[in-house]
Amino acid sequence: MTLIDLSHPIEHDMVTYPGLPGPRISDHMSFEDSVGRYAEGTEFAIGAVSMVANTGTYLDTPAHRYRAGHDLSGLPLERCVDLPAVVVEATGDIGPDQLPGEDLTGHAVLLRTGWDRHWRTEHYGDPSHPFLTADGARHLVARGAVLVGIDTVNIDDTSGDERPAHTLLLGGEVLVLEHLTGLDRLPARGARLTAAPPAVVGMATFPVRAFARI
Repeated sequence: MTLIDLSHPIEHDMVTYPGLPGPRISDHMSFEDSVGRYAEGTEFAIGAVSMVANTGTYLDTPAHRYRAGHDLSGLPLERCVDLPAVVVEATGDIGPDQLPGEDLTGHAVLLRTGWDRHWRTEHYGDPSHPFLTADGARHLVARGAVLVGIDTVNIDDTSGDERPAHTLLLGGEVLVLEHLTGLDRLPARGARLTAAPPAVVGMATFPVRAFARI
């Protein structure tokens, strides 16, 4: 068995999405601060992080788009753990012509565009990034996908203010996994994807440690 990490590490003050603040990572209690609180030679460190939910590689639940949609605490693990993955090499406006035509019931569909090569550069957030079209989203919902991931700054076209891919996927109870990396290391078929977030009540999106098992 081989495990392949598909997530970007989260670093202090890094930019994930243009316009959103980077995470603030600090010590709540450092090793030095703990001296004297415990037995001699016993030290602990407790970290602290403040960040927006859309940081790093993250998973969107329906509550990200819909007020009545379920949040992270309502997410069944079987929809984000050990899913059979179909990896699609795609670029530009990703429509049905670039997507699998077979039944995808219970599968994760991962769109490999290579855009992750721009991560942590100004070009990463450029609206010219590849994205899933409305027709492409309808196609994946109709074929039973339970999760759709992509290695770009957004699964939607960001040149305008509409977000049809989020609207259609999340409206169809299909999870959205954005800012993936390393999809070139996966086969087109045969990998199993896990991307489980913590069950935070009232939160719709959260970073995940996405990985594939081969």
